[in-house]
Amino acid sequence: MGNAAPVRIVMAKPGLDGHDRGAKVVARALRDAGMEVVYTGLHQSPEQIVEAAIQEDADVVGLSVLSGAHLTLFAKVIGLLRERDAGDIVVFGGGIIPEADIPELEALGVAKVFTPGATTASIVDWVRANVRTD
Repeated sequence: MGNAAPVRIVMAKPGLDGHDRGAKVVARALRDAGMEVVYTGLHQSPEQIVEAAIQEDADVVGLSVLSGAHLTLFAKVIGLLRERDAGDIVVFGGGIIPEADIPELEALGVAKVFTPGATTASIVDWVRANVRTD
């Protein structure tokens, strides 16, 4: 039994939000934990994010949304992944997301939502526990 391949993650900032410090901090923490992380940069459309996830053979898509458009953006990314037969890619997210919206996001298929104050360690631990590469 060999080692499983490292988890491949596409981190993305969909929409018009111009702040990506949090996404970069999380991307660095996941990289430091031995995962392969592709950061797509700011202002990515859901289509660009899904294309990157498929091109990179990603296991996970991490979305960081601070703009308030999280319900629309997450729904679009998950819908496009399913359309492209990539619905097995785990989607998690974080940012400024009201607690009241989390059940709706989970119902859409978002595996986990991290709110402000989540530690990078808790995010790394969650990915390790919930994403299989074997």
